[in-house]
Amino acid sequence: MKTQVAIIGAGPAGLLLGHLLSRAGIDNVILERRTADHVLGRIRSGVIEQGATDLLRAAGLARRMDAEGAVHDGFSMVFAGERRRVDLKALTGGKSVTVYGQTELTRDLMEARAAGGGETVYEALDVELHAVDGDEPWVTFTRDGDGQRLDCDYVAGCDGFHGISRTCIPQDTAREYERDYPGGWLGILSDAPPVTREATYVNHERGFALCGMRSATRSRYYIQVSQEERVADWPDDRFWEEFSLRLPEETRARLVTGPSVEKSIAPLRSFVSEPMQYGRLFLAGDAAHIVPPTASKGLNLAIGDAATLSGLLASVYRDGRADLVPRYSEACLKRVWSVEWFSWWMTNLLHKFSGNAFERRMQRAGFDYFTGSEAGLRTIAEHYVGLPFASLDE
Repeated sequence: MKTQVAIIGAGPAGLLLGHLLSRAGIDNVILERRTADHVLGRIRSGVIEQGATDLLRAAGLARRMDAEGAVHDGFSMVFAGERRRVDLKALTGGKSVTVYGQTELTRDLMEARAAGGGETVYEALDVELHAVDGDEPWVTFTRDGDGQRLDCDYVAGCDGFHGISRTCIPQDTAREYERDYPGGWLGILSDAPPVTREATYVNHERGFALCGMRSATRSRYYIQVSQEERVADWPDDRFWEEFSLRLPEETRARLVTGPSVEKSIAPLRSFVSEPMQYGRLFLAGDAAHIVPPTASKGLNLAIGDAATLSGLLASVYRDGRADLVPRYSEACLKRVWSVEWFSWWMTNLLHKFSGNAFERRMQRAGFDYFTGSEAGLRTIAEHYVGLPFASLDE
């Protein structure tokens, strides 16, 4: 087999990259070690930034998102029962975010790839990357028990934190930065109307809570739990009781409960691997960076990487701009670190990680300044609706 770009991983980063490359006339093959059903079974964040929605519309991927997604012009933060709203639209010149589940976006991407005739090899096992530091890289894998070789010009590693791609960057070249936070998010998906019309982030003395939604009839709620907790420890009744205790009184009165459709615990972690490229291997999405789920930036970072990398490769093949290739990592990392900062800041502002009275006072001071100042509110709003995608021409 031979292609121009071998893409490792069929998550949102890999599927979107493949779609954008195909639209630019660049041949690509996606290799995914899991089944398509397994990929679709991943429940993740569903808040899509303004720039990402604009990109999806321009790429012909927004029909269902525009029909079924909910545009949010703001969100709220609550500290000790005191609510402050961040008016995204007013503070950013008309920008907003769209609530649309990552599972649904992944489905849209899969359907678009199938309609366009793009090749995706699911259950591609034993994937190995070869000669990525040379001019003629190739990939080997096993399909249906048979060994396969895929020759290519470039490799895009979109295979997540546990994938093979990042490990192909030599240890003396790569540097990793990480922060593990105490505890995690216990999330529940329920066919019940959302308790608030916009996302509401709550800092409560019992711990963090988030009122989210997937639609007008489906809610996504979270509470902070300790590292020792297991999903089995949290039957629905216990979750609803704890969740309601953390809500402001007026919100609690509107809460409608129901059986859970899905329940899981997500860890809180910040991670960045530098550089995001080595030779003709590029990393995108969770293969290069992870953010805690606060502010829903993981999916949006993946979309940004795919947008930047597809633009780079289009310039290489269309205009012969091979000089842009070495700029990918530096350009992406500027945006990545800014997003990492915002996710880190939101996480530390809203969670209870210790009983330290000084830290609690610092949280209160941060909350009061950023939500009580137009400059502070604008900083929050600009990050929440999304920073511009990385530019390779700067």
